[in-house]
Formats: sequence, C-alpha cells, structure tokens
Amino acid sequence: MEASLIGFVLLMVLILIRLPLAIAMGMVGVGGFAWMQMVGYGNPRGLDAALNMIASVAFDTGLAYGLSVVPLFLLMGNLITESGMSKELYRAANAFLGHFKGGLALATVVSCGAFSAVCGSSMATAATMSKVALPSMREYRYSDGLATGAIAAGGTLGILIPPSVILVIYGLMTESDIGKLFIAGLIPGLIGVLMYMAAVAFAVRINPQSGPAGPRSSWRERLQAMKGVWGINLIFIIVMGGIYAGIFTPTEAAGIGASGAFLIALFSGRLNFMMARRALSNAARTTAMLFFLVIGAVIFSNFINLTGLPVIMRDWVLAQGVSPMLVILMLIGVYLLLGCVLESMSMILLTVPVFYPMVEALGFDLIWFGILVVVVTEISLITPPVGMNVFVLRGVVPDVKLSTIFKGVTPFWCADILRLLLIATVPSLSLMLPRAIG
Repeated sequence: MEASLIGFVLLMVLILIRLPLAIAMGMVGVGGFAWMQMVGYGNPRGLDAALNMIASVAFDTGLAYGLSVVPLFLLMGNLITESGMSKELYRAANAFLGHFKGGLALATVVSCGAFSAVCGSSMATAATMSKVALPSMREYRYSDGLATGAIAAGGTLGILIPPSVILVIYGLMTESDIGKLFIAGLIPGLIGVLMYMAAVAFAVRINPQSGPAGPRSSWRERLQAMKGVWGINLIFIIVMGGIYAGIFTPTEAAGIGASGAFLIALFSGRLNFMMARRALSNAARTTAMLFFLVIGAVIFSNFINLTGLPVIMRDWVLAQGVSPMLVILMLIGVYLLLGCVLESMSMILLTVPVFYPMVEALGFDLIWFGILVVVVTEISLITPPVGMNVFVLRGVVPDVKLSTIFKGVTPFWCADILRLLLIATVPSLSLMLPRAIG
C-alpha cells in the first residue's frame, strides 16, 4: 500500500516538472516493480524482471489486435478532415439553424457532434471545427466567448460519440466489449448535443448581442447543402451499423471506414497526394503517441497491481458497507479534481486500472462506468487550468484571451455537470441500446 502511494506521488512530481507522461509512468512503473520484486518478494533479480517486463509489454502492446482499431479510426478521421468534408457538415447544419439567434453556435455544436461520429478525437474535432466555424461567427459579430466556447465544448463530443479512441482503450483495459461501449455512447452523446444547444440558447437569452441571427436559407439551399454530407452519413451508417448488426468487428469496421473515407474523398476530387500524405503522417504520429502512452500505462499498472492497491481498495470499500452510489459520487469528485491538473488520456490511463475492480465488485456494469468516465473526461477538457480543448483553440486563435474562452465554456460546463448527474443516476440511458441489441 505504501509503495503504491509513493509511486503516485513520484509520478505527480515527474508530471509537474513536465516530463512526458509515458516516460514518467514507465520510469515509476519499472522502478516500483523492481523494488517490489526485491523487497516485497525477496527476488534479488528484481531489476532483471522489471527490464524483461518492458520488452514483454512493448511487444504485446504493439501486436495487440484490439489496438489495431486505433490507427484505422484515426486515419479515417484524418482523411475526412483533409478532404474538407467537415466544411460540408457545418454548411448543412448552418443551412437549417443559422437563422436563429445563436444559430451559428448551434450549427457548430451539431456539426461537432456529426464530425465526432467519424473522427474519434476530441482535440482533432476542436481544431478542425475552429477553422471551419470561427470565421463565419466572427463575420456575423458573435462574441469571442460564445464562439470559442461552442467550439471547445462541441469538440469534447469527439471522445464519446462513437467511434471513440478513448472508449477503445477503456475497453481493452477493462476487457469490456468495445462494440457495446460504442453503442452505449450514442444516447449520452445525443443528450450532450441537445444540452449544448440549450446552453447556447441560454447564453444568447442572457446576452442577445453575443449571437445575432443570420439569414434564413431556402429549402433549395438546404437540400443542396445536405448533398455535401452524403459521404460522412454513408461512412457512419456502414461502420456503426455493421458493428451493431454484428456483421463485422470494430477492427474490421475501422478498416472499412478508413477505406471508404479514402475512396469517397478520392472520387469526389477532394483529395490529392499531399493531403493523403498528410493524413497518413498525422495518423501515424498520433498512433505512435497513443501506443507509447499505453505501454507506459501498462508498466505502471503492473507495478500498482503488484502492490495490491486495487484489491485493498475493493476490500476496504466492501468492508465499510458504504452505499455503492456514494462511492460512485466520490469517484466522480476525484475525476473532477484530477481534471483540473491532468489531461483526459492521463486520467483514463492512471485511474481506470485502480478503480474498475472496485466498481465491478460493487455490482455496477463496466459499460455504464466507462461512459461515466468518458463524460467526466469530457468535462476535464474544458476545465481550468488545463482544459486541453481550450489550449488547442487558443493556439488557433491567439488573439483571444484564455480567460475569454474559459468564460465562454462556462454554460457548456454547467450543462455537462447536469448530464453527468443524469447518466450517473439513470444507468439505463447508457445501457438501454446495448441490452436491446445484445
């Protein structure tokens, strides 16, 4: 127990001095594993065992079939981004919503949700939609707070609405069904879109000048705009419909989605050699980063499991006779606090191996817990002082102050808290579809 606590403290120190997370987790994991082998188990060759673990974990992770879905979904999202299909999404959403007060912000939220369905990355969604939506909102003199807040918050939907890279990693860490996790994220994701739209309406009601109405599009213009999104709709229907119908696995679906995105972009004339090269390069870099993080996390997890911390926590909670829902609320509080200092992937990789055995022992469904964790992680993406989506947006629009963006995301943050409590207290919102489909 003491060794695990010391390990967490050392890890926090290394993170605070800005050592890359993967390296920090790997160093603490290897050192802690060797120490436990030598001191806890009396193995004089504990360091050799720890070094052998590095090779074993790196080899097993690199060849893990479940993780092969990650580069394929990332490639699909990058091909769609490079081919400019995201602009067509925004154009279609704007054609139907732009004439309302705050209509461009509403269109931003809807297009973020739709783009998330073929992207799977929160920061990629925020970065892409900032280039697409922000110029239009500035043209119609939207306040910087509402404009940047809608983009930063809408981008968080990228890690919940399937396909989601974080749900894949959570599924592998907890040995949960990735297909069920995907379908479980649909209703909470749609609720997120609706609540963000309500947040826009509230912000515009408080300050009507922050989001003036745009011109109304004719039905001819709306139908014309819808023609531009047929490719994304087709990819989503084939990929997610195939998974839900049991026609193919998530990995096969990812391969079909990446191939479909390439062919649609190619034959529509939106993709050239340089764009394809950039999409492949970005997908490869992101994949390498994620695999490096997962390897570091598995090494650190092996050390924590060797100390027995997850079992100790599980047994202690069960012995106390605490209400299971109270435990969940406490875990939510821990995640909200961690969200102030850690980015989303760090939170998932550090906490899930420790918490999920206890949650499972309390009788909760790990599919539901996964959706709950991802929603809390979404909140961390717009929570000060870290708020990764806010910093991504700040990099795109350096003339807008961080304080302005954080002020702009406040209504959306409040909407997220309400959604979190709703999902926590009504598990059927997450479990209804997985149970119906089986």
